[in-house]
Amino acid sequence: MSLQQDFPMFFDWARIYFIENPGMAFGLSFGGDWGKLALTLFRIVAVFVIGVILRRVIKGDYSTLLVVSLSLILAGALGNIIDCVFYGVLFGESTRTAVAEFLPATGGYAGWFKGQVVDMLYFPIIEGHFPNWIPYFGGDSFTFFRPIFNIADSAISIGIFLILVFQRHIFKDEPEEALSHEYSTSQEKTIKQSDPELAIEPTDDLDLKLD
Repeated sequence: MSLQQDFPMFFDWARIYFIENPGMAFGLSFGGDWGKLALTLFRIVAVFVIGVILRRVIKGDYSTLLVVSLSLILAGALGNIIDCVFYGVLFGESTRTAVAEFLPATGGYAGWFKGQVVDMLYFPIIEGHFPNWIPYFGGDSFTFFRPIFNIADSAISIGIFLILVFQRHIFKDEPEEALSHEYSTSQEKTIKQSDPELAIEPTDDLDLKLD
């Protein structure tokens, strides 16, 4: 597909619309080339941190829903990182009249870590105009939902949505091992505070003889 080419999927309000996003999710941009590089590096660090957290969550026997949510966020972030790191090196520039070439002889359109993210999902469900009596926006056209995004953005959004909506269910119980350790520690402290003599630990050298 050439840049900004589109076609309907099922209905006219659900479309494949090809664009290249130079910045963040949902078409948002951030600070030019240096901002793009900083954003890519931030994504890499974030993926590493999320991966570490996900590993601990799996080993800690937390809620399955939390594992699924973090996995969606991790997978979505990895998808966007792949575009940022490799897409500009592997493909030529896309235009409205030409399709991007894979491995062009002259090289890609951007260097490492500076590639653009491919977005393609567009859902202009409602289109219309603001009433004339609304200040500043009166008479202007509007579209809901205007942002164009990709599957990786969807995965990240769904993961965050699940955590926010079901946080009471996800975080209602701590792992059983942590609770057991916390309970035993608190019981030991209570015994020592109530009766110091009971807190004396037995030793192997102490022999009790009965007459």
